[in-house]
Amino acid sequence: MAKYIVAHDVGTSNTKAVLVDVEGKVHGRVVCPYDIKYPKPGWAEQDPEDWWKAMTSSTKQLMTETGVSPSDVLCIINSSQLIGIVPMDDAGTALRPGIIWLDSRAPEEARYVMNKFLGPTVFTAIAGASITGKDGIPKLIWLKKNEPEVYRRMKYFLDVSGYLNYRCSGQMYMSRSNASAFGLDLKKKTWMEMIFGYVGFDTRKLAPLCNSTDKIGKLNAEAAALMGLLEGTPVMGGTGDIQSAAVGSGAMGEGGGHISMGTSAWVGVVTEKILSGKSGVVSTQSADPRKILLLGQMELAGGCLRWLGDEMCRLEKADATMTNIFGFMDTRVEQVPAGSDYLIFTPWMYGERAPVADAFVRSGFFNLTPEHTREHLIKAVYEGVAYNLRWIIEVVESKFKFPLPLLRVIGGGALGHPWMQVLADVTGKTIQPVKNPQEAGAVGAAMTAAIGLGIYKDFESLKDVVSAEFTFEPRPANREVYDFLYNHYKELYTDLKGFYTSINKDRCEQA
Repeated sequence: MAKYIVAHDVGTSNTKAVLVDVEGKVHGRVVCPYDIKYPKPGWAEQDPEDWWKAMTSSTKQLMTETGVSPSDVLCIINSSQLIGIVPMDDAGTALRPGIIWLDSRAPEEARYVMNKFLGPTVFTAIAGASITGKDGIPKLIWLKKNEPEVYRRMKYFLDVSGYLNYRCSGQMYMSRSNASAFGLDLKKKTWMEMIFGYVGFDTRKLAPLCNSTDKIGKLNAEAAALMGLLEGTPVMGGTGDIQSAAVGSGAMGEGGGHISMGTSAWVGVVTEKILSGKSGVVSTQSADPRKILLLGQMELAGGCLRWLGDEMCRLEKADATMTNIFGFMDTRVEQVPAGSDYLIFTPWMYGERAPVADAFVRSGFFNLTPEHTREHLIKAVYEGVAYNLRWIIEVVESKFKFPLPLLRVIGGGALGHPWMQVLADVTGKTIQPVKNPQEAGAVGAAMTAAIGLGIYKDFESLKDVVSAEFTFEPRPANREVYDFLYNHYKELYTDLKGFYTSINKDRCEQA
């Protein structure tokens, strides 16, 4: 008889409850949305109770719709958005709404933290990247300074996954993969207590740590009733959404690489080496307790394509028979030659993290002529995202010495075959989208749990469990034009960096 794992993909706008069997096959999914509140400019909060209601109701509906017996559910596990902050008191009550990753309330505190290390330049040399008001430690310092009573009463702060695990089991933990978004010593696998203490945060308020693969407790009676599961069902440590997606790519061997193509995009590589960040590529704890995850993330990828669809395909979107605007754009780009007749798009709409960390750079179409059509603009967006990913790949290969001849691809962008072929042509790499690429996070979480249960020996064993559905090889005929345009793409940043800083710095900092 089949055995199942209930994996929760707890995102920014919704929670997905996904039923996955021990071989990685998805048998059902239920999505439950919730709101983000913006009480002040730059703030972004969510009610932890909304996460809990979404998790319990989606699980109950999932069990009803699939008809699976609760006795066949081996465990539950969460994959969640990172850098959430939920202050918890001694009684296990959340003291305020959760401060989520979108929140940028603490730029002053970010400057304070970096100045404690002699300024941004020295801090970046130590940490591999500067920090902003969106990062975890500055927001914890903000909490201490601006809500002293909450800070005083806080026993621990938990993140999103830690809060939900507490509601399930009564145990307060933070997984090491999630803690690394705040400050984890990747060698010792402990909190960076010296850093927290040095900037003025009470280290007694750091939650106990667990591995993503650990059984941290059992489902309590209340949670079991709300979810339609059995009391005593094991609750696993869980992981961040980025780390679970990496597992869901199947590229978990030493030096294995993957690309995630969603609203944003990243290049990820797992390794046993303890490495410091460079050129916007950062090191974080993998779901595999033995390894770290090198991560080079760009702010927008599919988000650029969504903008293009909203602004340049309005008639098609208004057509009631149009069910997939991205599929429509896929059909249009195939008539455009490689290189879009020398039109270049830069995908830096929200600034950029990697391969250059620059909050002021912005997007543009360059070398536009009257001969260019809407279809040229669409394909230029596909190519611009690919140029940026190629740049990140080059950083990983040249500065970290990880050759990446083959890359697994996950996320909704992996469903677009024309985009995958462009990615192969631009990067010169073999590109392999996985099966069910949009469910990679949930599948990765479930397989992490399966390792914790002893079903699989280690993460390397998942390469054949999580299989590729298609393979795209680079076409030699397109190499010359893409090499030429890629070099000019990089020149655009160098040539225009000062322009973007001049035009955007003051108004961005005022905002």
